[in-house]
Amino acid sequence: MPEVSRLLGQGLVYLLAAAATGYLASRPVYHQVPADKAQIKMSLSHGAERVAECRRLTSQEIAKLPPSQRRPNTCERQRVPIRVQLVVDDAVVYDEELVPIGLSSDGPARTYQKFLVPAGQHRITARLRDSRQADGFNYETTRLVELSPWQSLAIDFSTDAGGFIFR
Repeated sequence: MPEVSRLLGQGLVYLLAAAATGYLASRPVYHQVPADKAQIKMSLSHGAERVAECRRLTSQEIAKLPPSQRRPNTCERQRVPIRVQLVVDDAVVYDEELVPIGLSSDGPARTYQKFLVPAGQHRITARLRDSRQADGFNYETTRLVELSPWQSLAIDFSTDAGGFIFR
């Protein structure tokens, strides 16, 4: 008889643990975004122009190089910083100059940003400058989007796609 009561007690403990786990898995309800808001996520990784133009080597300069390193051009590794701007309904919400990563500043510049906006219709403009020019932007895309509550709009950048991608 003590064996049966011990097994029943053990089963009751397991049942209570499973019920508590099930309850805590579904409660309390948590939302990352408030009920009346939508989210805009901007993520990009892009390599800008080099700081200086590539230079064609003369035949004498090529001859001086070891055979395994002979090439017709020489290029600086360092890239210029990129400038990224995001405008929502004529208000600038993000405006940064992003430096390239890497020991020689030769990698891509990266960013990942989240913005909460009221649900509804918004005019979104994304801009990027990746050249040595002092002002203006090389890429600019404007979209009129309708965001529902808890919706997440992703903004990405690809030169192959012609600029910014809204998904």
